[in-house]
Amino acid sequence: MAKVTRDDVARLAGTSTAVVSYVINNGPRPVAPATRERVLAAIKELGYRPDRVAQAMASRRTDLIGMIVPDARQPFFAEMTHAVEQAASERGKMVLVGNSDYVEERETHYLRAFLGMRVSGLILVSHGLTDQAAAEIDAWDARVVLLHERPEAIDDVAVVTDDVGGAQLATRHLLEHGHEYVACLGGMAETPTVGDPVSDHVEGWRRAMREAGRSVEGRLFEAPYNRYDAYQVGLELLAGPDRPSAIFCSTDDQAIGVLRAARELRIDVPGELAVAGFDDVKEAGLTDPPLTTVASDRPAMARAAVDLVLDDGLRVAGSRRERLKLFPSRLVVRQSCGCE
Repeated sequence: MAKVTRDDVARLAGTSTAVVSYVINNGPRPVAPATRERVLAAIKELGYRPDRVAQAMASRRTDLIGMIVPDARQPFFAEMTHAVEQAASERGKMVLVGNSDYVEERETHYLRAFLGMRVSGLILVSHGLTDQAAAEIDAWDARVVLLHERPEAIDDVAVVTDDVGGAQLATRHLLEHGHEYVACLGGMAETPTVGDPVSDHVEGWRRAMREAGRSVEGRLFEAPYNRYDAYQVGLELLAGPDRPSAIFCSTDDQAIGVLRAARELRIDVPGELAVAGFDDVKEAGLTDPPLTTVASDRPAMARAAVDLVLDDGLRVAGSRRERLKLFPSRLVVRQSCGCE
């Protein structure tokens, strides 16, 4: 059977091949609804399948969006990646995902690979781009949107949450329960101090503590972001002589690890220990007790990132403030803080 071509579709629909192209690619020119329906009906009747490789060679772009995350096994990044994939699908795009594992060389590897594939754009959840990686992005003139984090090495459009404000909300709420102070599980010593959400969570905790006239000295503890290592940190902290009565964790995964440590040590939550997290992953509502946490609108952030990475006007000059799309945080109150 002869291969069905775009010319065949145009003849059956009674239109030009250019109009068929506009329908298939959703632009760049509008098509009248009736004409669009004829083209779609012809495509279905003939079983036409566009040659995506040829299209990519002609346009020097593919229908792919590259996305690099630190670790898609962590619930927050898994949920964010899924939201981006859904938003991209609505725009007729597919998403290629690479896990950097917080390793600069792996992040640079995926950057080069995706740029070499002529992706339509890049969505980066980056812990901190190297100068070399940032230079490669500039050399390819790639469309880039930073999501969740905004490392200093690259000055591009960023879609982020109000991390400082959200952490303040959670810490204030714990203090309102009458605790003398709130301890904080932050990141590790190598965590960037600028543009990193966990650093902003720690800053929000500090502000709330100082507003309440409480000292932060000796009350910030290093912990990896994942629940397994945070569980070990929680065991040491909760078994120590100066056990806090309230802990704000910079991620929900950390908080889940702390809850597990408290259960193992037979510390009642929230009776003897109040816990709050940040991210509102789906699992937060299923912990025992359910976790009080801070949420952002991940689907809206994902749509914003996809829309921005596909917009022709992405590289319009402007100040960093104008290039920062900030989504508000909100407190999600459950039982782990002491509320009924």
